[in-house]
Amino acid sequence: QVQLVESGGGLVQAGGSLRLSCAASGRTFSRYAMGWFRQAPGKEREFVAAISWSGGRTYYADSIQGRFTISRVNAKNTVYLQMNSLKPEDTAVYYCAASERSSYSRGLSTDFDSWGQGTQVTVSS
Repeated sequence: QVQLVESGGGLVQAGGSLRLSCAASGRTFSRYAMGWFRQAPGKEREFVAAISWSGGRTYYADSIQGRFTISRVNAKNTVYLQMNSLKPEDTAVYYCAASERSSYSRGLSTDFDSWGQGTQVTVSS
């Protein structure tokens, strides 16, 4: 499995921006599709975005479409989540995850095998 470490979370006002990073180590990063999920207090973990092995294909949840952008730099073993126009309802712990399965684009957490520890994002109104 690959080891994942997220960073970049914090407190931001509504309308602001944050960029999350997820650094991978342990195995060849480019063999994994990557995803971002989030979990708010009292809610289930939900899909945010996913990106293919090469970065050529991306997928987004409807709730963040047009505001968030997922990207990756395989040479740096890193995947990013650029979050713009943040809303209080975006407040959650954000997790990155890795998948070797072609079904990763479904956005199901069960299709991802490795997970980071999460980073807190808090958006104040």
